[in-house]
Amino acid sequence: MDKVLIDTDVVLDFFFDKKPFSEHAAIIFSLCELKSIQGFITPVICSNVYYLLRQTAKHEKVIEKLNQLLSITDVLDMNKEIVRTALNSKFKDFEDALQNYAAVKSGIIDTILTRNIKDYKNSEIAVFTPEDYLKLKIARC
Repeated sequence: MDKVLIDTDVVLDFFFDKKPFSEHAAIIFSLCELKSIQGFITPVICSNVYYLLRQTAKHEKVIEKLNQLLSITDVLDMNKEIVRTALNSKFKDFEDALQNYAAVKSGIIDTILTRNIKDYKNSEIAVFTPEDYLKLKIARC
């Protein structure tokens, strides 16, 4: 079973129904729910999603959405080593560096799903858009 880190932008595409990206995000989350893939997020992703959803919804509604997300995904650990590695990396975006090194340190993530492919050019893990990942997954079947 594929173990994928689902980046903030994919989660937000789904929650904000950002067309056409939300369609692929919805399929990714359906695959998580069906246990065809194992989806992961990080504490940073939770925090970012909370902050951005809170701009348009009440605290209780945002908490409900995050609990739904956590019911179908797991959360990767983050620690000082990951933060230091991210700070000293060649990544231009610190947040993406945090996600990447949490995935690397976990030792279990084989794919990062994001729409910001270029931000992960220094990743040692495979990086795909949800759309390209789904095309690849279908081709493997």
